[in-house]
Amino acid sequence: MSQATPLRPADAPVTIFGPDFPFAYDDWLASPAGLGQLPASRMGTEVAIVGGGMAGMVAAFELMKLGLKPVVYEASRMGGRLRSQAFEGGRGVVAELGGMRFPRSSTAFFHYVRQLGLQTQPFPNPLTPAAGSTVIDLEGQTHYARTLDDLPPLFREVAEAWAEALETGAGFGDLQQALRQRDVPRLKALWDQLVPLWDDRTFYDFVAQSPAFARLSFRHREVFGQVGFGTGGWDSDFPNTMLEILRVVLTGCDEDQHLIVGGAQQVPLGLWNLAPAQLNHWPVGTTLSALHQGGPRPGVRAIARAADGRLAITDAWGTTRHYEAALVTCQSWLLTTQIDCDEALFSQKMWMALDRTRYMQSSKTFVMVDRPFWKDVDPATGRDRMSMTLTDRLTRGTYLFDNGDDKPGVICLSYSWMSDALKMLPLPVDKRVRLALDALKRIYPTLDIESHIIGDPITVSWESDPNFLGAFKGA
Repeated sequence: MSQATPLRPADAPVTIFGPDFPFAYDDWLASPAGLGQLPASRMGTEVAIVGGGMAGMVAAFELMKLGLKPVVYEASRMGGRLRSQAFEGGRGVVAELGGMRFPRSSTAFFHYVRQLGLQTQPFPNPLTPAAGSTVIDLEGQTHYARTLDDLPPLFREVAEAWAEALETGAGFGDLQQALRQRDVPRLKALWDQLVPLWDDRTFYDFVAQSPAFARLSFRHREVFGQVGFGTGGWDSDFPNTMLEILRVVLTGCDEDQHLIVGGAQQVPLGLWNLAPAQLNHWPVGTTLSALHQGGPRPGVRAIARAADGRLAITDAWGTTRHYEAALVTCQSWLLTTQIDCDEALFSQKMWMALDRTRYMQSSKTFVMVDRPFWKDVDPATGRDRMSMTLTDRLTRGTYLFDNGDDKPGVICLSYSWMSDALKMLPLPVDKRVRLALDALKRIYPTLDIESHIIGDPITVSWESDPNFLGAFKGA
């Protein structure tokens, strides 16, 4: 494999460049020549886009710029898993029910954020300046910290063991350096050595067999799963293939994360209403919204091969339209649960792969509060009244969102995955709030969170939504 472009400097930032299929999407998007060219005879050709989430909206936006006519089908609300739900009367204050923290290494995503002129802020992850302070509560023991150095030695031992395990078990430093410099031959050579070793082995296997963790106690492994570092605990990912975890940490997906001020759903909705500066075929000022007369087509009921060889797509109300091409961006399980998809469109091996794709459960519960009261200092301790909280209790992760002293604040009382999310699944929102508050009361016994709550709480369980059936793709 040859290197087509010059290497980047050795200190270049980490970006999501590979490792499986290295491609500089950010450079491609920034090219003044655009993504490509189409023959004049194809201008205005309709292409179906099934799903109005981030993937579907980006595809539609870029196809429109090329001169095609994307036709977006959406079954519920545009934005997909970028769902920012406003609190009633909250002056624009939102609960981020889906994607809420975005790594700077995701340069293609931030390409669109910049195009839309959206503001970002560092996300209040544990032990970051944006969080201010962090409380870790495990087995009834509570620790208050602003940095890793404020915690007992066990936590540093866990962090150092994880770093050592990555280096000795995966050659992390060399791999990430190749990724930084976009050294494709080197990156692929290193990655291809790991694929046969770890494709069929789990994250937990990697941790348990590593010399770094093997010489420590089981408690260290347990703490790593419950608390982790960066974005929180790792135990819900333990069943995943180690390659999937390497894809996350190599590309910096768990570091330097930012939120979108006003809500992440502004990104896909912004693309729907954005008139591109460069546009083929269509009049200047054309938007996706204008091409759709203001709204997407209904959800898709059926996909089949028509007699003329094109794809026949039937919407929820029975209208069938034919397309030469269709991009299906929705959750893959929907092709067997929500959409009557002609089995002949894919091989049986492909159907098996689509149906066996694993999705992870996720639950969040939010309340709006009168002000960011957690910044108040307890005169008895000199500590913040409340902190970003990681715990082995059912809340797992509690995040605090400061919208300014003159606006209501938001608390994500509980953010949990997998079995912890399933505990919330059958419960109504009020019960979820009560359980979360009771758990937090055991961590902050003198704090009256309830007195600060205003408006109605908001919750989500992504696995209960028939159009999503889960939050994250596992492996």
